Amino acid sequence: MFAFSAPDGTELTYHSLGDGGGGRARGVPPVVCLPGGPMQASAYLGDLGGLAAHRPLITLDLRGTGGSAVPQDPASYRCDRLVDDVEALRRHLGLDTMDLLAHSGGTNLAVLYAARHPERVGKLALITPSVMAVGVSVDGSVRRETALLRRDEPWFPAAFAALEEIMAGRAGADAFQAIAPFAYGRWDEAAQAHQAAEDVQRNAAAAAVYGAEGAYDPAATRGALARLGAPVLVLAGEGDLNSPPPAVAEVAGMFPDAEFVVQPGAGHFPWLYDPAAFVALTAAFLA
Repeated sequence: MFAFSAPDGTELTYHSLGDGGGGRARGVPPVVCLPGGPMQASAYLGDLGGLAAHRPLITLDLRGTGGSAVPQDPASYRCDRLVDDVEALRRHLGLDTMDLLAHSGGTNLAVLYAARHPERVGKLALITPSVMAVGVSVDGSVRRETALLRRDEPWFPAAFAALEEIMAGRAGADAFQAIAPFAYGRWDEAAQAHQAAEDVQRNAAAAAVYGAEGAYDPAATRGALARLGAPVLVLAGEGDLNSPPPAVAEVAGMFPDAEFVVQPGAGHFPWLYDPAAFVALTAAFLA
C-alpha cells in the first residue's frame, strides 16, 4: 500500500498490482482504477479477474475508505470534489496521461475527471457504469426485463418480489438485501462472500454525500464528453439490473470514439462471473 496527499492535505492510499512499482519497474504505465460502491474500498476489485497480469493496476482508496484517511470536511466526499484527488494521484505517479478504468459508481467520478481534464486521459474504460453523472434514466420495465433473465434461478421468486416492492416505493432494507443475487452472474459462495464484504468496505456516510446536490451537471458533462478525444470502452453485463445494457448503450453513445460491449451472462461484477472473458475484452482495449 502506498500513500500520497490530496490537495486539502488528506492522506490517501492506493495499491499497486502487477508489479512493485505501479508499472514503472518494467516500463509499462499502470491503469488507474476507481472503485464504485459508491465509496467502497478498492479491495473488492481484487486484481479484476487477472487483468493485472496484462497491465499493472493502481487501485485507489477514495478518501474515508480502505487505508485512506477521513477528511476534516465531510462535504469533500462529493463526487465532483473527488476529481482533485484523482488529479493529485496522476501527479504523484508522474504520469503525463493515464489510462483510467472505473466501475459502477466510480464511473461518475471518471467521467467528471475526463470532462475536466480531457488532455490527461489516454484511454477510458467504464465497467457496468452508473448513469447519474450523465443524466440517463432507467425505466422500470427495463429492470424487470433484465431481472426476468434469471427466472429459472432458485432464489428468483423472493428476489423478484423484493424488486417489485422497491420499484413501488414500499421496500425496507430487507428488500435491498433480497435483490443482491441479481448483481452477480452466479449467486454462489464466492458471490455471497463478495457481497457480504461490502458491509465493512463501504463508508455509508460518505456514500450519502457522494451524489449530493451540486455533484452533477449532466448537460455540461455530456457536452464535454462529446468532445473527448480518448478512446472509450463501455462494458455492460447482460444481466446487470443496476446498469442494464440499454442504459449503458446510451452512455456509450455520448462519446465520439466508444466501443460498447455486452458481456454475456455477467451481472454487475463481470470479472467475477467470467474472468477470462472480462480480461480478454478489457486487456485488448487497454493494450
